[in-house]
Parts: sequence; C-alpha cells; structure tokens
Amino acid sequence: QVQLVESGGGLVQAGGSLRLSCSASVINFSIIAMGWYRQAPGKQRELVATITNGGTTTYTNSVKGRFTISRDNAINTVYLQMNSLKADDTALYYCNSWPRAVTWGQGTQVTVSS
Repeated sequence: QVQLVESGGGLVQAGGSLRLSCSASVINFSIIAMGWYRQAPGKQRELVATITNGGTTTYTNSVKGRFTISRDNAINTVYLQMNSLKADDTALYYCNSWPRAVTWGQGTQVTVSS
C-alpha cells in the first residue's frame, strides 16, 4: 500500500520561502513520475509541478521562476522549494504520483500572509 507523507508547510509572510518534503513508501519510487498539487479553500485541486524519473520538470504558469521541484531517489523523497511566496499560494499542498494519482496523503498547509 502506498503511503505519502507531506511536511514542511507553515505560516510565512509574502516574499518568504518554504521547502516542502514528501516521503513516499512505494516500491520502485525511482521510476515513478511525481507531482506536487495544491488545493485552496473553495477551489479544485490543481497540479503545481511535476518531475519525471529522469528529472525533467514542469510547472504551472503561476509558479514558474519561483518554485523548484526536485527528488532524492535514495530516500524516496520529493521536494518543493517555494520562493517569493504570494498570498495566492495559500493552500493545502499534496504530493502524488503523476499523471495517475494514488491514495492521497494528509497534505501540508501553506499559509502566506500579505
């Protein structure tokens, strides 16, 4: 059974930074493409960034140049470095496999005060 545990969220002022981590208990993590997703209050969950097993990354337009996704296959972990945070980045952040998601974790809350 796949288990995803996100951490690293918190309250930060606009312009600040946070680094999210996601630990995945899954066999063959290194061959799975992963993504970070977020869901703001009253909105649908959206895909924020992806990283393939080869390290190719993609980002939604609103975070390009500010967020960086990376992975460490040795410890089954994917990261999201978030810089220049804005109030609009406030959301519950999740990681999951991409493009097909498995069971969702609890997420980690990011709150950006303006």
